[in-house]
Amino acid sequence: MNYNLTDVLQFLVMGIQRGAIYALVAMGFNMIYNATGIINLAQGEFVVLGGLMMVTLTMQAKLSVPIAFAISVVFVLIIGVLIERFTINPVKKPSVLRLIIITIALSILLRGVAMCIWGKQSHYMNHFSDHEPYVLWGATILPQTLWIIGILCIVVVCFHVFFHYTLTGKSMRACAINKDSVRLVGINDRNMVMLSFALSAAIGAIAGIIITPIIQIDYARGPLLALKGFGASVVGGLGNSMGAVFSGILLGIIEAMGAGFISSHYMDAIALLILLIVLFIRPSGIFGNIQASKLKEF
Repeated sequence: MNYNLTDVLQFLVMGIQRGAIYALVAMGFNMIYNATGIINLAQGEFVVLGGLMMVTLTMQAKLSVPIAFAISVVFVLIIGVLIERFTINPVKKPSVLRLIIITIALSILLRGVAMCIWGKQSHYMNHFSDHEPYVLWGATILPQTLWIIGILCIVVVCFHVFFHYTLTGKSMRACAINKDSVRLVGINDRNMVMLSFALSAAIGAIAGIIITPIIQIDYARGPLLALKGFGASVVGGLGNSMGAVFSGILLGIIEAMGAGFISSHYMDAIALLILLIVLFIRPSGIFGNIQASKLKEF
């Protein structure tokens, strides 16, 4: 089969579109990992809940996109806070493995609740804008793709400003380095953990909201999205959010190229293969440090 430059460019656009979502999911993983040292395997459910709530508010309640966007993010953010307050916070001196098992149970619970509320069928919503697709050297670029890329850039900038130029963000970074020390200076590390769950849930909701117009959403999509986001997080270096953004986009591009040049049947397998190769060759990830090698303990 012959491919030309237009096909390659089309696969590249599709890859960046997918990769932006993986990057956002990976940032959510890193947010909680940095504050608690655990892997939140319910992160994919935050993505699904954000998308499903957005569908309800825009397609059924007929709210405008900006208002529905804000309500959906706040809704999932509150769920993240409740999860931390009622499942993570009450556990005294928990082991990392125990906390991970808790997040697995939460993932199953949230998936079941989503199925009961929204059903098993796939849900769709309109694109954020009705503009005709753009054509670049023969490749078609959907306006929603530009929304996805633009919102990813905004989240990354806000992420950087929050952690480097605000007192709360610096406190969270300090908690990630040494919790005992931050307690000595009067920082409540438990509140920092709660905030990490809230922000992680919000980032997951944003990912679900912006991707739903393209892929549709259903209650069972969470685990696969979580797996892809986790793969991007590990490849980029667990805890390194900028590395996660780069790796998420790279993973999406490799997936799209593999689907286009090899077969779409192997698209998910390609992501898993990349994850396994990185874990074998460099467990700390491309941009990570040796702390990521702790994954071997599990």
